Amino acid sequence: MVLTDTHTHQYYETDPVKKAELMQRCLDNGISRLFLPNVDSSSIPQVMDMVSAYPQYCFPMLGLHPCDVKANWEQELDAIYTALQQTKVYAIGEIGIDLYWDKTFITEQQEAFRTQINWAKDAQLPINIHCRNAFDEVYAVLEQAFDDKLRGIFHCFSGTLEQANKIIDLGFKLGIGGVVTYKNAGLDKVVEQISLEHIVLETDSPYLTPVPFRGKPNESSYLIHVAQKVADLHQTSLENVAQITTENSKIIFGV
Repeated sequence: MVLTDTHTHQYYETDPVKKAELMQRCLDNGISRLFLPNVDSSSIPQVMDMVSAYPQYCFPMLGLHPCDVKANWEQELDAIYTALQQTKVYAIGEIGIDLYWDKTFITEQQEAFRTQINWAKDAQLPINIHCRNAFDEVYAVLEQAFDDKLRGIFHCFSGTLEQANKIIDLGFKLGIGGVVTYKNAGLDKVVEQISLEHIVLETDSPYLTPVPFRGKPNESSYLIHVAQKVADLHQTSLENVAQITTENSKIIFGV
């Protein structure tokens, strides 16, 4: 069984011993494909260090996280673009719009999002979308950018069935993580109505820890609990969910 974590910040753990233990727990649970998004230019070395340490298991993505779109956003984009010319990556991300904490830079977030979508198209890469309290704003940008080059993953999807179908109609996969295990989140009711062909799995480690570890730091090995919940919702086997969602990830990332 091969499970794929399509979105993890496991590189935040810098202690080599603890990092090795995290990876071993992943492998013990069948999670042998980890896709790592940076968040800004300063986190690129952390991503690449983990990729260098575990090249057979870890795959990098690069982009500017919307929460890191600040006054210096153009310089940040320049630095990330330079890194992209020097590094093989499998997606541009995570990118998007986040209006949860602060709306000060909404215009800049939108512009950075558009710019990075164009990078992805030019490089024939997928995008990995971060969207929080901003579905309409994100969808508006995607609609404008829609063509046969636009593809990717809507990371940490937690919206309605209607929103899910709108994203699926654009050709995106839905990234399903720990929220699907939360009793009152309502995501389980949506996921059970979505075909597995439209789903990939993720942890967003160290955030959004699934039940039964909620309240503790998340890690990629906990993806097994997300996968089991999806299997239960679809009344199928864990192995079937692993096979389909990993194949979906291969279609998106090309590896």
